[in-house]
Amino acid sequence: MDSYRRRPVAQDAKCQSPFTMTKELTMTDTQVVIAGAGPTGLMLACELRLAGVDVLVLERLPEPRTVESRAGGLHIRTMETLDQRGLLDRFLKRGRRRQGVHFSALRLDVSDVTARHPYVLVILQSQVERLLEERAAEAGVRLRRGAEVAGFTQDETGVTVELADGSRVRADHLVGCDGGRSTVRKLAGIEFPGTPATMTALLGDVELAEPPADDIFQERREHGSFSVLSFGSDWYRVLTNEFDHVADRDEPVTLETLRKALLKIAGTDYGMHSPRWLSRHGDAARQADRYREGRVLLAGDAAHIHFPAGGQGLNTGVQDAVNLGWKLAAVVRGQAPDLLLDTYQTERHPVAARVLQNTRAQTALWRVDDHTSALREVLRDLIGIDEVRLRLAGVITATDIRYPMEGTDDLLGRRMPDLDIGHGRVYELLHCARAVLLDLGGLPPLDAVVTGWADRVDLVRARPAEGSDLVADAVFIRPDGHVAWVTRAGERPDLDALRTALTTWLGPASLAGAHLRHRPALRPTPTPD
Repeated sequence: MDSYRRRPVAQDAKCQSPFTMTKELTMTDTQVVIAGAGPTGLMLACELRLAGVDVLVLERLPEPRTVESRAGGLHIRTMETLDQRGLLDRFLKRGRRRQGVHFSALRLDVSDVTARHPYVLVILQSQVERLLEERAAEAGVRLRRGAEVAGFTQDETGVTVELADGSRVRADHLVGCDGGRSTVRKLAGIEFPGTPATMTALLGDVELAEPPADDIFQERREHGSFSVLSFGSDWYRVLTNEFDHVADRDEPVTLETLRKALLKIAGTDYGMHSPRWLSRHGDAARQADRYREGRVLLAGDAAHIHFPAGGQGLNTGVQDAVNLGWKLAAVVRGQAPDLLLDTYQTERHPVAARVLQNTRAQTALWRVDDHTSALREVLRDLIGIDEVRLRLAGVITATDIRYPMEGTDDLLGRRMPDLDIGHGRVYELLHCARAVLLDLGGLPPLDAVVTGWADRVDLVRARPAEGSDLVADAVFIRPDGHVAWVTRAGERPDLDALRTALTTWLGPASLAGAHLRHRPALRPTPTPD
């Protein structure tokens, strides 16, 4: 069979991976197979390609989604993730900025959250997928549509994936990003425990002959709740929630089904017609009991499903991908031990468990009995307290996530703030998905320590712009932007702890004697006279 060489990563030369493949790959071979070309699978593919890993994405649908869009917004943390890869501007150009997030339809102002983009970016999932697919193509990701996973076997050296058309693909690892009914999860024998649906929700993208004057967001009535949201110049998204029955999710949804539900709850159908897309879902909440079975991993909806309260599903999946991507790349490239993949579940499983918990709470608060109404009023009053509001906003936007790390410093495990440094900023240093050791205090010993990881970490010496509130001399930032080591200003740096952090997250030091890659020194940003 003919062979091919890995395609080059189509990006700025500074992001070219130093990794070169040690073997020829056949046309059906790759290093990582990803099942599913939704936001999670495409983001993971982009992350792996930044590290020079060959990726094949298998998508059962023959064409990209152009009408169906379950999700409709990006939260602060996801925008930060895209920003640190240099991708955010593409999304900002196509989305609409909307202030505030919601907890069970109770608005939470996020304008005072410490972030460059403290708002929700309203953008349909179909547009998100299109932009990520464009980026994946630029990076050299191979995408095969109309390709459905039918089975797989794994052994000590890899995974053989069997497709529905009878063909096979051999890879080092397989990642299931194939949705809530994941074939990969089922074939891997991974359990999916949780709670069943207790209500029925309908969604319809329709035109309205008599639309309301303003958007209606989760208005509660005697027989349920409903929303009517303008999503374009001539179409609306209509949603209904009924708590008195649980419908069969596989039962077909028609315009008449949605019309009857809206008439029952709102007393009008607003003259709906010309449906673009109709769907039904419930509030079932389930999570894979483990995210990994040998060389097979899960991410996104394949690992966790829940009611779409607060718009957290797509965002959680994209963040799964960014947590997993650099770790899987390090293992595939032979730089880090297989145990590094276990930290993916350690860090991301609790995050999704919390999402399931808060969406269950939000769904309960949508019920329409008097006791629930009283509870909502109590919560509404509490949200008026800034500490409560910001606590809930952090949960919805994932800005409060802190992964477990060795050490006591509060910055450890958190995302590094996007500081202005000289004429740039921190997130610009992460465009290549490489680890960064940021030296803000001019510490000479750092060169000698990081030399053994020169192929995996950039040493950047810079000065924070005037007014920065980060009091630190040096910070080790993982490729996903989270802090794994810090030495505060004026403290003696614990270099043994730095070596441990480098080894833990990047693998053992290399004995090849690679040259340490310094980034150009950044000058302090001049202040106006």
